[in-house]
Amino acid sequence: MGTEERRMEERMSDPRRGLEELGRKVLEQIMQMRNPKIELPIRALSNIYFDEKRKLIRLGDRKSVRTYLNVAHTRKFMQTMMVASECRKIIDQGVTTSIRDLYYALKRTIPETKENTFEEQNESDPIIEDIEAALNTLRENLNLKADRKGYLAGNMIIRDKEDEIDASRMGSSGWAIPSNVEPDNIKLQNNGAEFVLVIEKDAVWQRLNEDKFWKKQNCLIVTGKGQPDRGTRRIVNRLHKEFGLPVYVLTDADPWGYYIYSVLKQGSINLSFLSDRLGTPEAKFIGLTTRDVDKYGIAKNVTIKLNQGDIKRTNEMMNYIWFKPKEWQDELKHMLSVGYKLELEALSSKGIKFISEKYLPEKIEKRDFLP
Repeated sequence: MGTEERRMEERMSDPRRGLEELGRKVLEQIMQMRNPKIELPIRALSNIYFDEKRKLIRLGDRKSVRTYLNVAHTRKFMQTMMVASECRKIIDQGVTTSIRDLYYALKRTIPETKENTFEEQNESDPIIEDIEAALNTLRENLNLKADRKGYLAGNMIIRDKEDEIDASRMGSSGWAIPSNVEPDNIKLQNNGAEFVLVIEKDAVWQRLNEDKFWKKQNCLIVTGKGQPDRGTRRIVNRLHKEFGLPVYVLTDADPWGYYIYSVLKQGSINLSFLSDRLGTPEAKFIGLTTRDVDKYGIAKNVTIKLNQGDIKRTNEMMNYIWFKPKEWQDELKHMLSVGYKLELEALSSKGIKFISEKYLPEKIEKRDFLP
């Protein structure tokens, strides 16, 4: 078993021992009259690197220290211990809960103060990720789940515990991808699909589903409804790894759509400790691009002028190592030179079914992808 496989195996282990160790160390420090501290991996740009061999964003070895007797750390120290304690409690009870429920379970006013333990969920969510990274575990192993966001349709049989689901018979809604799609929870059986098409926009996914694109092209269509959640990214990762299915990504022709593609492909900075499970380095970008405007005769009046935020973001992306391939540099420069972006829905100006009957089939046949 290689290093990567061992690391994944370790991550699948029961996190209770790690939670106990975290609490024991803090208690020992208190008993010794020392300033309690917690060591956590730094999940920021300063501590990530691009693994050229695996083509994934990776978390480095640098650690931060969160101490109790430091006014800048005290609140987060308290929050970290509260989240860790609650996770241990729900594991011991043998129940699962949502990350939203966890936030409400821990939100309260500290006695004799006007201070709340948590103000918003955006305070508790990063703490969960801190604990995942520190213990080399998964949120699902902490018995936590998030709201489902993604959908899938096509030639795939899914076994969810005792239920068997045929993703080709889910009507207009598709199969709602749950938060926990690990193999011990969700079993997959390919029913003849030849590739996976990941679509940024839910409305475009619905168009392709209504047109039975997945049936005509013998594929799976997936949407994350914008930036895909972890369950969606993980199911795409599994479909590629377990069945060798090519993955094609379809987004708006703008810096935000291109960034969604990059997250699906090599992971994200925030979740760099999970890139091996969430990134699919072999994914290809099928469109939309600004060059498609001339290539497919799309009217200029359906394009959108780049704003200053778009321009700034595009220039930033040009410096990312994963956007260094010549094809991407050419596309980003072209976007800046023409000064516009466009949404997938702009293809409807050529006809409602243009995307399913002309644009995508032609791109697939010609293998007209960006790397």
